[in-house]
Amino acid sequence: MLQQFDSRNKDIKVWINGELYHRDNAKISVFDSLTQGGDAVWEGIRVYNGRLFCLEKHLNRLMESAKSMDFQNIPTKKNIKEAIIKTLKANEMFDESHIRITLSRGEKITSGMNPQLNQFGCTLIILAEWKPAIYKGQKLKLITSNIRRNSPLCLDSKIHHNNLINNILAKIEANHAGVDDAIMLDLYGFVAETNATNIFMIKNNKVFTPLADACLPGITRQTIIELCEKNNISCYEKNISVTELYNADQVFTTGTMGELAQVDQIDNREINNKGNILEKLQVLFKSLTLVAGEEIK
Repeated sequence: MLQQFDSRNKDIKVWINGELYHRDNAKISVFDSLTQGGDAVWEGIRVYNGRLFCLEKHLNRLMESAKSMDFQNIPTKKNIKEAIIKTLKANEMFDESHIRITLSRGEKITSGMNPQLNQFGCTLIILAEWKPAIYKGQKLKLITSNIRRNSPLCLDSKIHHNNLINNILAKIEANHAGVDDAIMLDLYGFVAETNATNIFMIKNNKVFTPLADACLPGITRQTIIELCEKNNISCYEKNISVTELYNADQVFTTGTMGELAQVDQIDNREINNKGNILEKLQVLFKSLTLVAGEEIK
């Protein structure tokens, strides 16, 4: 599914290091670490009903990622929160919006990979767009990618970093196959996640999701686990094979940008799609988004 341009975003304002710029003038230096090695971390946050959903969890993960990358002079959570709210107010976005926060190591004194060349502090970018859930009402078709998801042996996926080349390569495979997304396996052949989302399966009225060893432990993923616990739905984290997905009663993906999306087909195998647990979780999640989160004020 290819996202389309939303005309409401034609004149949006983007926050860069304390200033708001029209999207056409929102630029960073060629010496910024974002352009040299993709040396940055990021978060995606949704706005529902005048509230920032799971804001604190997203900001905590951003801070942990920046600390893991040994960034210096990191803006405080308070300052980042203020920048988010100012950006949303400037764009009059209080619902049906998605915010992408990017925090880079900052500008270098000269080109090079050494972080000691970064002597000006971090670059903070707040990009808010009108963006409904990108898979809304759509049933997804997936393939299994040849590209493996990062192992902690190579690069820990718990760092929410901007170096997403393996995910992009997996997405290219999906594009060439004419499907929506691609399932990425870990180095042992178990399901990790898709190129863009976490993944769940339902079998015999029980919900399963891969262990968060080679995948990003997503905020929406954790929200679904918590909703299962609160509503007496059995939910387990375990190693899952592609064969188990083929034979699941239901399969769905989770993510901030796409929310909960049903999977209809994997590698040309039709998913049974029997039972109603996914539908129940979608209703519970929707209800939560209407009341949870930090109010924009």
